[in-house]
Amino acid sequence: MMINMFDKTKSGRIDVVGFSALWRFLQQWKSLFQQYDRDRSGSISSVELQQALSQMGYNLSPQFTQLLVSRYCARSATPAMQLDCFIKVCTQLQVLTEAFREKDTAVQGNIRLSFEDFVTMTASRML
Repeated sequence: MMINMFDKTKSGRIDVVGFSALWRFLQQWKSLFQQYDRDRSGSISSVELQQALSQMGYNLSPQFTQLLVSRYCARSATPAMQLDCFIKVCTQLQVLTEAFREKDTAVQGNIRLSFEDFVTMTASRML
C-alpha cells in the first residue's frame, strides 16, 4: 500500500524519487508519533492519536479514533497504538484521502458515490 502511494505508473514499482518521498512520509510519521508518545512508552493512547491526526489535518471524532485503536491495537486493559500500527493507519488515511480528493472536484468535503464506486475506489488503493 505504501508503494502504491507513490507508484504513479501503476506498475507496482517506485523509482528513486518515489522512494525518497515515501521515506520522508515515514520519517514525518515517526517524528509525529514520538512527539505524542510523551512518556516514551513506545505507544500512544487514543487521545494522543486523535491529537496527532488532528495535527495532520484530520478532523475525526473521538469515537472514530477509538475505533482505530481497537482495530489496530492488541487488546489490553489500556489499549494503545505502537509505531508500526500508527504508520499503517497513516498510510491508509493518506491513500483514502487521495481517493476522496479525486472525487471531490468541487473541494466541498462531500462526495456522492454508488456502493460499487466506493468499493472500486477503496479496493484499487488498499489491495
